Amino acid sequence: MKAVGFYKSLPIANDEALVDLDLPVPVPGPRDLLVRVQAVSVNPVDTKVRARVTPAEGQPHILGYDAVGIVEAVGSEASLFRPGDAVFYAGDITRSGTNAEFHCIDERIVGHKPASLSLAEAAAMPLTAITAWEALFDRLDLRKAVPGAAHAILIVGGAGGVGSIATQLARQLTDLTVITTASRPETVAWSRALGAHHVVDHAKPLAAEVAALGLGKPGFVFSTTSTDRHLGQIVELIAPQGRFALIDDPDSLDVLPFKRKSVSTHWEFMFTRSMFATADMAGQGQLLDEVARLVDAGTLKSTFAESFGTISAANLRRAHALIESGRAKGKIVLEGWA
Repeated sequence: MKAVGFYKSLPIANDEALVDLDLPVPVPGPRDLLVRVQAVSVNPVDTKVRARVTPAEGQPHILGYDAVGIVEAVGSEASLFRPGDAVFYAGDITRSGTNAEFHCIDERIVGHKPASLSLAEAAAMPLTAITAWEALFDRLDLRKAVPGAAHAILIVGGAGGVGSIATQLARQLTDLTVITTASRPETVAWSRALGAHHVVDHAKPLAAEVAALGLGKPGFVFSTTSTDRHLGQIVELIAPQGRFALIDDPDSLDVLPFKRKSVSTHWEFMFTRSMFATADMAGQGQLLDEVARLVDAGTLKSTFAESFGTISAANLRRAHALIESGRAKGKIVLEGWA
C-alpha cells in the first residue's frame, strides 16, 4: 500500500522530512477496523510529532490522525461496524497513523461519517471536534455557570482548527456570549462567520480588548495557541472562580498567579482516552456520532478550509509548512491517492 512517513526528524523544507513509501497492508487486531483511507486532514500535532519523534532505525514513522474512509474488514471482537461502512475518526497517537491507504483503528474511537459532508469536509472534523468538545464540556463544564462572572467565554485562536469548532459548539449548544481572538481581516471574518459574537485582536493586550466590550470578566477562557504569550493577560481578564483550559504546549506554565482568583486549570489532550484505554474510551466514538448528527441537522458545519491535493509526501510537506507558519485557518485536507 502507499503511505507517507519519515525516517529522521528534519525541518519541513528538507525533501526527506516526509517521503513516499510502499508498505504491507496492516492486519486488524481483535477490536480493530481496517479502513481504506480516502481523505486526511493535517493538525499541529502532526508537525509536533514529526519534529520530536526519532523513529526506530530503518523503520518509518507514519503520521496522520484525522481520517475518513470505508471499513474494509473488522477484527474478531469488533461489533460496532461492518465492511462497507463510511467512518471518520481522529486516530491514536500510540499507533501508526492515517497517512496510508489502509489503516487499523480501535472501533471504540470511530464514528459514522456525516452523510451530508463530502470526504474532504468530513476529514476536517474529528480531532478538532473531539478536542473542543472535551475541553468545553468535560473540562470547563460550560453548562455550570461561574457565580458573578460574565456569562461569556473567550476562545484564544478562534480561526484555528480547534478554535473554529469550539466557536460553533459554544454558540450553538450554550447561551454564552462567545468572544474569540484573531488578528487578520480574513481570520476575523472567518471567526465571525462561525458564530463569534465578538472578535478581539490577540496582537494587542487581551485584558484591555475584552474589557472594552463592556461585558465584565468572562467565567471561561479556552486557549488554543500561544498560551505562554497571553497567560498574564488571561490571569487579569478571567473572573474570580473562573475556569481555564488550554491545549498547546508551552515550555513552562506558571499557574500560581491564578491562585488568588481560585481559577481552575484544565489541560485537554484528546489522545488520553486511547493512550490509556480509559474506561470511557468508547465515549469518543459516541461523541463523533453526535457531531455527525449535529452536522447532518445543520447545527454544525465543517471547518474545512483548503485542499492540498492528493495524499503524497510533497503535498503533506506543503501542509506542514503552512501549519508551522502559524497562518493557517480552519483545516487543510488531502484527498485520494495519486
